[in-house]
Amino acid sequence: MLDKPRRVTDRLAAFSDAVFAVIVTVMVLELRAPDQPAFSALWPLWPTAISYAVSYLFIAIIWINHHYLMRFVGPPTLRLIWINFAHLFMVSLLPFATAWVARTRLASSPVAFYAGLFVCVDIAYNAFEREVLARADATQVSARTRSVARRRSLVVLASFTTAMLVAFIAPRLAFGLICGALILHLRPEAPGGRPRRSLLTRAAVTPLDQSSWPATRARNRRTRQPRSNRSMRRQKSSDPLY
Repeated sequence: MLDKPRRVTDRLAAFSDAVFAVIVTVMVLELRAPDQPAFSALWPLWPTAISYAVSYLFIAIIWINHHYLMRFVGPPTLRLIWINFAHLFMVSLLPFATAWVARTRLASSPVAFYAGLFVCVDIAYNAFEREVLARADATQVSARTRSVARRRSLVVLASFTTAMLVAFIAPRLAFGLICGALILHLRPEAPGGRPRRSLLTRAAVTPLDQSSWPATRARNRRTRQPRSNRSMRRQKSSDPLY
């Protein structure tokens, strides 16, 4: 039977998963099919398709990273629970921002609001990530991993902030900056956070039993025959006198 802290952690993860599922469902319900029975009627809907695809990718990235961090959560504190609620609240506004961007065909103010929402979501996620990693076991998350994750979060936050400011001048360029920033979070692990084991490390993990070396060498000497003996045996087998 699971202990109580583990049950609380599982409930927190299950509630977060349910919220993500509802957000995706609400976002799908905002899609409207065209009235004309022709493929040409789909072309005017390209802002809807692009904004929906980017928002769906953003939610997928958030869920993957959230799921990855939940592995390191021990007994959740009240502070961590409230940070998670704040993060989910910011994400829940994504269908509204997506619909506004789609209906206005990537206008300046909606894209600026869209990028600003990404900034708020990323700030809440950074707070959640820092709270989880600060309480994680040092054997699970190294100091290098924490440092790289912190720098990556700052780069992504700076990219979203830049996109929010650029949106007032070039909204489509700002939308491209948002897409580029999302690439940095495609993998939940921080780049370089899991260094490969060297040969020395692998040897340390599976050391050889040095006590068996003399017996192994003696066995090899018994089974190995001198070259002259092997040649004599071949000669005897080919000689008709034998």
